[in-house]
Amino acid sequence: MKVDVNQLAAHFAHIPFQVEGIYRYARNPGVPHADYTDSFPGFVFPLTGKIQFQFDGTPYIFSPGKVVHGGAKMKLDQTVFNKNDWEYILVLYRICSSDLGESSFSHQHFELSTGQSPRLIELITRLWHVYNQHGGISRFQTEMLFRDVLNETLLCVDHRQNSCESDVLFERVSAYIQEYYDQSLSIASLAEQNNVNRNRLSYVFRKHAGMGPAEYILKYRMDMAEQMLLANDVPVQQIAETVGIADPFYFSRVFKKQYGVSPTEYRQKFINNPS
Repeated sequence: MKVDVNQLAAHFAHIPFQVEGIYRYARNPGVPHADYTDSFPGFVFPLTGKIQFQFDGTPYIFSPGKVVHGGAKMKLDQTVFNKNDWEYILVLYRICSSDLGESSFSHQHFELSTGQSPRLIELITRLWHVYNQHGGISRFQTEMLFRDVLNETLLCVDHRQNSCESDVLFERVSAYIQEYYDQSLSIASLAEQNNVNRNRLSYVFRKHAGMGPAEYILKYRMDMAEQMLLANDVPVQQIAETVGIADPFYFSRVFKKQYGVSPTEYRQKFINNPS
């Protein structure tokens, strides 16, 4: 099940909950396999290896870089891969409210892709050790640390989703620019076409191309113009129009800024001295 991380964060921001138990499981732990999940919902934090569990018939592979949530009293099945070693920490939590409907995240099973996060592993391991100490301070630290673990989990998921979305956005917009560079292109129209604001589009291009979208368009047009200058003897003004720039003086100025010489000088230099 795919989860909106912002909705999930809002869910845990508004419900009262507390840690019910923290358990560390490894291959052949001496504990018989259960047929159902516990009476409380919980998060599974894989540490090493790989093992598959099914929650109400839906399979999830427990492996590092993922966090899996299961609801209470769900049908449970287990599959071990080639007797590989595996280890995970399970955190059960109690919801201190009776107002949650069956559609609540706490009643569902889902997977969160966090990626490899040393900080998350450090926090969940620390949570395990603190929980196994005694006293009121330990109990208080357990509650605080679990929220730190959830916070880090959600931040990791959000970062990966944004990174993935920015990759797709850059590929889509840059491909559009490369196909329609000879036409009138504006940053506002590109942003509107892709349902993002100008700041987001600018951020994505600076992240992936090291320049803003306007600079990217201009550079691509100059690259195409450079190829045309060397491929034929078409007048410079016609090449400028072909790459989407109506003003030949502006074209020459931008070309010289990028290549160090005017379009005419560039053509003469490389045609007469191809080496």
